Amino acid sequence: MTNDKLRGVFERLGFADVASVLSSGNIVFRSPDADAHLLEQRIEDALADDLGLANRAIIRSHSELRVLLDSDPFPGVTHGHDTYVTATFLKDAATTPEHIPAQPGLRTEVVRYDGAARVVLAITDNSDANQTSGFMAWLERTYGKDITTRSWLTVQRIVKRLEG
Repeated sequence: MTNDKLRGVFERLGFADVASVLSSGNIVFRSPDADAHLLEQRIEDALADDLGLANRAIIRSHSELRVLLDSDPFPGVTHGHDTYVTATFLKDAATTPEHIPAQPGLRTEVVRYDGAARVVLAITDNSDANQTSGFMAWLERTYGKDITTRSWLTVQRIVKRLEG
């Protein structure tokens, strides 16, 4: 789906300052409505009606993301070719883990679960590009399909766009 079409859905819903970040479905916007659950439902309905998409919307506020960035969950670690640093956002609090289960056989270390932003933070050893870590499949088995994973760089870009 093109960013133009996605932005058009958000603009039709009456949101302000609609912008896309990269080309992976990241849309930033402003809304006087602060109820993330209701906003997610409105967006999901509009995506289905306007574009025929059955995608889930997962919303985090600027303040939630800013606090997450300021917590510096990956001190001294840089996202790069050999080290993949990710944030996996859970759709709702119902899937909130009480603890992070072990990830046997994966080349990924879960750094922590941030309850305020409802996000699993992880670092994957990507030094052998020919070998997948299996982490994404583990995430879906553990938390279900109502999740979305973004690189830490993308999260930083989203916050920068919100502050720009």
